[in-house]
Amino acid sequence: MFLIQRSALFFLLLLSSCFGCSWVNAQPPSESKKQVDDKLENKLQIEKQATGSLDLTKAPDSIRFATFNVSFHRKSAGELAMELEEANPKKMQAKQIAEILQTVRPDVVLLNEFDFDGDGRALKAFQKNYLAVSQNKKQPIEYSYSFYLPVNTGVDSRIDLNGDGETETANDAFGFGLYPGQYGMAVLSKFPIKKNRARSFQKFLWKDMPGHLMPFKPGTETPYYSAAATEVFRLSSKSHWDIPIEVNGNLIHFLTAHPTPPVFDELEDRNGRRNHDEIRMFADYVTPGKASYLYDDNGKAGGLTAGAKFVIAGDMNADPIDGDSSYNAALQLTKHPLINQAKTPASAGGTFYSKQQGEKNNEHRGDAQFDTGDFRDSSVGNLRLDYCLPSKNLSILKSGIFWPTPEQAGFGLVLASDHRLVWIDIK
Repeated sequence: MFLIQRSALFFLLLLSSCFGCSWVNAQPPSESKKQVDDKLENKLQIEKQATGSLDLTKAPDSIRFATFNVSFHRKSAGELAMELEEANPKKMQAKQIAEILQTVRPDVVLLNEFDFDGDGRALKAFQKNYLAVSQNKKQPIEYSYSFYLPVNTGVDSRIDLNGDGETETANDAFGFGLYPGQYGMAVLSKFPIKKNRARSFQKFLWKDMPGHLMPFKPGTETPYYSAAATEVFRLSSKSHWDIPIEVNGNLIHFLTAHPTPPVFDELEDRNGRRNHDEIRMFADYVTPGKASYLYDDNGKAGGLTAGAKFVIAGDMNADPIDGDSSYNAALQLTKHPLINQAKTPASAGGTFYSKQQGEKNNEHRGDAQFDTGDFRDSSVGNLRLDYCLPSKNLSILKSGIFWPTPEQAGFGLVLASDHRLVWIDIK
């Protein structure tokens, strides 16, 4: 465990904060008395844990799914793989991320912002040199199955997408990136992955979504993107994957994505609109009769069948109440009738740091115990961006966010990323 004085940690947390993003403010929906009572009970449990050890014991007969934006993105292609293969003990980030995973011990986990390389070198090195090695006396953790595919970040569109008169820039890639695979994603699982049945929607075109929100030039009805750009523009900024995982005879579809941040644009709101429609893709995918327009990279059309079990996971870059995303993007999932919302993952650390850091956090209306990211306090504040959402035909037995308070073990580990690991135990 890292022995960092609390005042020093606060200073480091402030330095490590960065721009985050979510959606426009909206009035919270009315709640039933039972929902209010359940929230109060959950909050009391969180407060009770605030000065004790984190309750990470796994619910009996459950499977633990998790999502974690690990910030494993580097400035050049292959750099992450070389770093993880070298396993320099002085580079702490990978050790800290591995220790978090060894502490929470998910059975299935999505790793967002994990640079993709075609041979899987980085993922194999992370497993061999970090997860399979005890970090700070934690029990090593091994995953027999993994999944990774190319993503759209850094893939050159060969078109001037943003209309600045230049091509072959990071802004002209199908997803912002300096090289193909930057900000990629990967999945690790203790249970068999049915790769022959997996689906990728990396190449699905935005224009082919009925009622899409592709942007217009401000104050006009002229499309923001040129006709040539519209014809090739992919909806997914990274990719959308349907990964079937066989769990004790049941098939659970692990639906993973990492929509674009809804900022870094102008009045046309091109990123906010794209973020909304990226989230909508999975909202439609799990709804029988709404996904007939979708086609995967092999040309197969449609979404999940009625009654299919699923878990939607990823850094969605959208908060249900606070932040800067558009058109109630997150509510497409958090209010979806087929998604189980019985136990929202929470932490004592979210509440603690929101109060301690103040500034923008003081303006937020969302409950800070549900925050999953720690961003610049002066302009963004902490937000709920990361989700692990099961279908209603799966029961949530326990859930949580790994965000310890300074009084709890492992509090220094969270400096490794500006996001927090979110987990659920389902049955």
